[in-house]
Amino acid sequence: MASLVRLGSSQQTNKGGLSLFTLSDHEILNQIYTTHVHDDEKFDVESLFIIVENILKRATVVVDNIVLGTQATVEHLEEKIPKASFSPPICTLKNISCEMQCKAPGEEIVHKTALSILSKLSNYSWDAKAVLTLAAFALDYGEFWLLAQIQSSDQLAKSVGTLKRVPILLKRPTLQKHKQALIELNNVIKATLEVIECIFELEKLSNHDIKDVPALSTGMEHIPVDVYWAIVTVVASTTQLCCLINDEEKKPELSPFSQKLNIIVTKLKRQITIIRQQIEETEAYWKLVKVFRTPTEIMEVFKGLIYTKDSVQPLIDGSTKKPVNIDVLKKKNVLLFISSLDITEEDISILRPIHDTIKKEDQYKIVWIPIVEQWTEELQKKFEILRSKMPWYAVQYYSPIAGIRFIKEKWHFKGKPTVVVLNHQGKVECENAMHMIRIKDQKYIFFYGGKDNEWITQFTKRATALANDPVIKEARISIELLCVGKGTKGEDNVGILGRFWTGIESLFISKTQRKTEADAVSLEIQKLLSYKNESGWAVLSKGSTVVLSGHGTTILKVLEDLDKWKEHVREKGFEVIFREYHNKVLHTAHICCRIDIPNTSGKIPENMKCPDCPRIMETYISFKCCHIDGTTNGLH
Repeated sequence: MASLVRLGSSQQTNKGGLSLFTLSDHEILNQIYTTHVHDDEKFDVESLFIIVENILKRATVVVDNIVLGTQATVEHLEEKIPKASFSPPICTLKNISCEMQCKAPGEEIVHKTALSILSKLSNYSWDAKAVLTLAAFALDYGEFWLLAQIQSSDQLAKSVGTLKRVPILLKRPTLQKHKQALIELNNVIKATLEVIECIFELEKLSNHDIKDVPALSTGMEHIPVDVYWAIVTVVASTTQLCCLINDEEKKPELSPFSQKLNIIVTKLKRQITIIRQQIEETEAYWKLVKVFRTPTEIMEVFKGLIYTKDSVQPLIDGSTKKPVNIDVLKKKNVLLFISSLDITEEDISILRPIHDTIKKEDQYKIVWIPIVEQWTEELQKKFEILRSKMPWYAVQYYSPIAGIRFIKEKWHFKGKPTVVVLNHQGKVECENAMHMIRIKDQKYIFFYGGKDNEWITQFTKRATALANDPVIKEARISIELLCVGKGTKGEDNVGILGRFWTGIESLFISKTQRKTEADAVSLEIQKLLSYKNESGWAVLSKGSTVVLSGHGTTILKVLEDLDKWKEHVREKGFEVIFREYHNKVLHTAHICCRIDIPNTSGKIPENMKCPDCPRIMETYISFKCCHIDGTTNGLH
């Protein structure tokens, strides 16, 4: 913009006159609003603009051919047809043309002439003012270059052309001298056409409700200023043409006008894009409101929610990482997992148990719908990373989804993950099932115990501090403590403790007798059994799922180092960071794993894989006496 001010003011500073390019939009509005009365002069402005476009687009091709020596033809140009009933306002056009003719170069003169034209057109709409002014210029510009084309073969054209001074400008020395000025004139005419085309487009879009399309307000408010710049540019272009025809040395400098119009065109096109997007969102919104009143099929509901018009794209199957047709949702109940890209691994893990359960019945499907206002390359990469962690379906659509407004207004989406449940007809069964899912799955329980009362006391203290930590509470994570085998006064409850370990041993024996190789469940039971005679142990579970089990020493160390890892809870999720930190401690602790197998268990495995590492455990024989009848021995 600084270059515009410098270029524009250079013509007038020496004279102490007005510089157009230092005027603010507010200053321009103050002056042009005084010329506008009301829009009661009605005529077919669209047909007039069609004729103006036809004239100027062809005339600029002729100029390029003559000045630059190109061989372009006009056959490829679209010939738009005005209404047959259209009657051009010839007197108005000649009046405007007369107002612009034979003016001396200078920005102050251009400004005053533009205000005078606006006063003459005070009863016309803003877009009509711009088109009428450009039409008056097109009348002269088109006639001049038409005569230039046919004067050599038509005597009448030659005579009229002589009066219009066509032969003077077409002389080779004159053309060469004014070559750059003619190129600038042609470019500024093209830019003016673009500005008015954009203004026309805005006017056509203005029949929509501003409440639904708020960007219309900004666009429409600025139209008077944009029309002013189109008109002053046409006035300057007319002065330029007059100077060229008269072979004058002193001419207006049009490049600042061209730069200004290019800035306006960029702004208008950006605004039009936003407006169209808002219109599409509005149309999609009301369509969805109608669809959800009487839904009949989940597929139609899903298409309307995600895709604009006919741009239906496949889903990504998280289990295979391959695209699949959206027909996979046909006649299914669908859980829409709606979120931004700012979600943690824990947000994803919450749905895994549900996914594992429903995939067996094949009546329910989970689909991730990422809500992104403006996609970028970085956001696409982030999406790919998150999608790779989900075993369910995902919408891969790098444009704002069609139902973004509906999701925000009707389902109250404000950025936090939500799960909307739809039945096979597309009817909403629950607007946000995430709350119920979190209540079930965000509740963690520490089962713990051991032979060392001091360890139990320390663990209880540290685990309670964890449960009450502000970071944990802010993440809405609930942690309960259940000490196995301790009564209300701290004494060992032999009955509970005995049943607990008997149950673990039974599970272990059952697993070892049925399988030759240990699976994940067997290893977890084996690991837990190894803690039976230790000073302390703990199991962290979420619902019915075991997150991890650990030796008293390692688990207590994780709780003692809470300040070192709690800040990562929001980023990675509680159980992920807890497991990561425990593995880190485990690798440095080197605690031996020991498993006692009762001799009464029947078949004893020949070898056993360590639950903590990939090695095979060593086998020992031991004998034990508890000083009661029925001496027992065991292997460990």
